[in-house]
Amino acid sequence: MEIQHISYIGAFVAGLLSFLSPCVLPLIPSYITYITGLSFSDLDAEHPSHVVRKKTMLHSLAFVSGFTVVFVLLGASATYIGSFLQQHMELVRKLGGVLIIVFGIHVTGLVPLRWLLGEKRVSLKHKPAGFLGSFLVGLAFAAGWTPCIGPILASILMIAATEEKVAQGIVLLLLYSIGLGIPFLLSSLALHRFITVFNRFKKHIRLFEIITGFFLIVVGVLIFTNWLSVLSGYVNLLFMKS
Repeated sequence: MEIQHISYIGAFVAGLLSFLSPCVLPLIPSYITYITGLSFSDLDAEHPSHVVRKKTMLHSLAFVSGFTVVFVLLGASATYIGSFLQQHMELVRKLGGVLIIVFGIHVTGLVPLRWLLGEKRVSLKHKPAGFLGSFLVGLAFAAGWTPCIGPILASILMIAATEEKVAQGIVLLLLYSIGLGIPFLLSSLALHRFITVFNRFKKHIRLFEIITGFFLIVVGVLIFTNWLSVLSGYVNLLFMKS
């Protein structure tokens, strides 16, 4: 298992953590009702009809495809830009590590940083009809990520910028999108159960914020010290022996 594989796993986990952020999780029912055009009572039914399930699934896939396109393009551009900085990769790696650590500190909320608190969001007041409309809402969602998602996504983009090939940056952001998209799709298909679980989980959101922040801090430290490469070497040896 090479360093890319460790980064890929981290990108997928980062997507899951983004879904669990307080900027996304409480808004899932609103997003689902908005993109499907169905009533909340239809979606919240314990056993929704086949038509409701099919419509919800297709609109959710269109929505997920929308933000995936934006994130993948960002990953490709980050790696492309990073390829111009290969001669200064040591400096880029250390600066990226420091910024990821700063993002992690911000996400924990233990030391809030005012310059990261402003919310920049693109919203669509009137959703265009059809699956294309859900796709466009996904684009708008990606273009206007909130401060909770921003630091996590920016950290993945910084890792993508250190990759040698554009394809590696694309895969990183694709896995991030999958990590964010899978729980969204599952929630859309079982909104009633999602709401039940969320009501139990919401009291722990603050804890997940702190865990996410420390996750970013650890990743930042590993990148800054280049220990991510060292650890990947050990893992690679273990897999070669097994």
